[in-house]
Amino acid sequence: MRSRYEPTKDDAPTFTRPSIFHNLLKTWLAHPLTRNLDLDDPRIVQLRYQIIREKPFLHRIYEEWYEQLMAALPPGGGAVLEVGTGAGFFREYMPDVITSDVVDNSRVDIVLDGLTLPFADRALRGIVMLDVLHHLSQPRRFFAEAARCVRPGGAIVMIEPWVTVWSKLVYGKLHHEPFRPDTREWEFPSTGPLSGANGALPWILFERDRADFEREFPAWAIHSIDIQMPFRYLLSGGVSMRALAPGWSFGLWRALERTLQPWMHRLGMFALITLNRRTVLGRNDTKRQNSK
Repeated sequence: MRSRYEPTKDDAPTFTRPSIFHNLLKTWLAHPLTRNLDLDDPRIVQLRYQIIREKPFLHRIYEEWYEQLMAALPPGGGAVLEVGTGAGFFREYMPDVITSDVVDNSRVDIVLDGLTLPFADRALRGIVMLDVLHHLSQPRRFFAEAARCVRPGGAIVMIEPWVTVWSKLVYGKLHHEPFRPDTREWEFPSTGPLSGANGALPWILFERDRADFEREFPAWAIHSIDIQMPFRYLLSGGVSMRALAPGWSFGLWRALERTLQPWMHRLGMFALITLNRRTVLGRNDTKRQNSK
């Protein structure tokens, strides 16, 4: 059966009034600093760092996310790796974190792609990621490497896009990254550090294909999935759009979202996901994990 994303010779672009309006809307919403830049332009990381610093509403979202990542990490000593530091500032919350990114910049300690991790076995207490997993074109390689490097009792903690009725509309119409919840494959073409993506990948792995993930990676227990933030990131404009709400309104929107908690499974756009590294594996599970 042909995938809905595979074009045929009969497919042709259509120029309707909604599509013209949609393009005009995206152009108007685009942030002036990055409007005409390719997603993989090396300048974009520094420009996004500037955007986060200059948008109070967005900056407070990052602060909230960093607090969530910190709280979800297991207690105790040991190194913590941030994969995909990008334009973020997690080091301000955890000064001894090991920062990394696929593109070198002044805020990273190590350049890596997430598919090979230059650490000894069981060297890490945890791995944190913010909007990164859905850019990893070969997630199986990442989870196998992470299982090797993270010690038993450790964790992977991440905040990622999530699939809901509302988020499908937003990510499908307004977002600049691919969002394909119907694809059968976990992997996707690695076209570039930011352009290569499937925003639906976390939902595919931990919701739709959860049984398959748990079977392939018995070292990882899906501890929790906290679906959240249906409106605030969109209103902040993120790192690619203009802000749609003033910074002073942040608390009001947060209070509104809290009242909508019972409906987050339909409205949320992100999820805080925690995977725990199992302490003890069965004999068969160990064989499967070591064969990857």
